[in-house]
Amino acid sequence: MKNQSFKKVLSFTVIYEEATEGGYVVSVPSLPGCHTQGDSIEKAEENIKEAISVYLESLETHKEKIMQEPRILQGKVEIPYSFNQ
Repeated sequence: MKNQSFKKVLSFTVIYEEATEGGYVVSVPSLPGCHTQGDSIEKAEENIKEAISVYLESLETHKEKIMQEPRILQGKVEIPYSFNQ
């Protein structure tokens, strides 16, 4: 029997942040060091998909496992702060 290759669709949480110089920086919390940027959300998304593909290829080449997606909780906190003027 031939060695068969199967494709699986993976889903990753990505974080988009507005860059101070314009555009967006995007990262993948479950893939340390996997980040990129783009002038628009659409370009940043295109770039992060490419970055994830390259990252996964590297994991496969080095026979490393894909890390499990972390559970991300988001919230806001308020703290009192005095500004000296």
